[in-house]
Amino acid sequence: MARILFVNRYFYPDLSATSQMVSDLAFALGARGESVWVITSRQRYEQPREHLRSRERIRGVEVRRIWTTRFGRVRLLGRAVDYLSFYWSAFFALLILARAGDVIVAKTDPPLISVVAWFAARLRGARLVNWLQDLFPEVAEELGVLRGTLWVSPLVRLRDRSLRAAQTNVVLGERMRQRLIAHGIAPDSLRVIPNWADGGQIHPVTPEENALRESWGVAGKFVVGYSGNLGRAHEFDTMLGAMKRFRGDDRVVFVLIGGGVGMAALARAVAAAGLPNVRFFPYQPRERLSESLSVADVHLISLRPQLEGLIVPSKIYGILAAGRPTVFIGDADGEVARLIAECRVGFTVPVGGVERLAECLRWLKDDPSLAEKMGRRARVCFERRYDVRHGVDCWHDVLREGRGDTLR
Repeated sequence: MARILFVNRYFYPDLSATSQMVSDLAFALGARGESVWVITSRQRYEQPREHLRSRERIRGVEVRRIWTTRFGRVRLLGRAVDYLSFYWSAFFALLILARAGDVIVAKTDPPLISVVAWFAARLRGARLVNWLQDLFPEVAEELGVLRGTLWVSPLVRLRDRSLRAAQTNVVLGERMRQRLIAHGIAPDSLRVIPNWADGGQIHPVTPEENALRESWGVAGKFVVGYSGNLGRAHEFDTMLGAMKRFRGDDRVVFVLIGGGVGMAALARAVAAAGLPNVRFFPYQPRERLSESLSVADVHLISLRPQLEGLIVPSKIYGILAAGRPTVFIGDADGEVARLIAECRVGFTVPVGGVERLAECLRWLKDDPSLAEKMGRRARVCFERRYDVRHGVDCWHDVLREGRGDTLR
């Protein structure tokens, strides 16, 4: 039986977004009787110095954690060195582990891992499936990390060659698919499979039943939440402006859960402005996600408009699972904005639309029935489209296509 080899820098028990997606899929496929292996690093996203076991079997999945440098994410140069060391170690791990007929699934952490997987797949006679969480180097160019065409154009050409060599390229949304078609990637090699959340693990929790609201000191408040990574791709000045608008309203509190360079910058801005109505908390363990996501009466998501088609914020699916409305700050024609409008689960406001954001939050605060209706629709939308079982079924089809009985 052909094996499935996932390649991603993070895996369970890490809590980062890419880790959770790979872990969910690997464990689900393993439970269905597939032979699943994971090639990953020995560290965690928020804890680069932690040493995880180099070899173990977890819930039927064989995990091989390879050596990498451990500079972490604070400095771009250190991050680049960490990437390079992962490329090197992953390539040799694939050469050792992959066999003819195996399926290599390359995620996009680190960027351009599809190139490494492509070379290894060719040498070992394996099939390549790329799982594109974002499009690099375009993301880096838009964020100013890579400037000019000296580096960008060659990297795009190399990336595109690895995509053309793949049997299938899985993307997160239609706008990402259209971008790749414009790059000459064959439409029939592109498959849209959105990210997901686990509806059995994440479910709505009422304020009265939520112990976190009491322990975090927000019981009886209207809570505006942000959960997950707040990085360079996520604009936060608009939400900071809204926080200032509610400075004098002790009935409203903003709760931000997670990390990232943007979270640290926002925390400094909140401290400098002396805002008493903003609380920061670290990432929560997966077993407490129902409570942490249900703390909020409404969630915020942001994405810089120039990154539409390059990134799709996966935090939307956990919010839907928790049965909460969303206010998206970004492009009104973006993937998240389209979902919100189609399912009628919130609002979209433009970047810089501080007054509009404050107005939407006031509507939801002053009309609890509106928030409740949106929350119920959110859970229904989630169960119909974005529960993990839907994603696993779609992935199982992708891995079976063109393979006869090599996969169950």
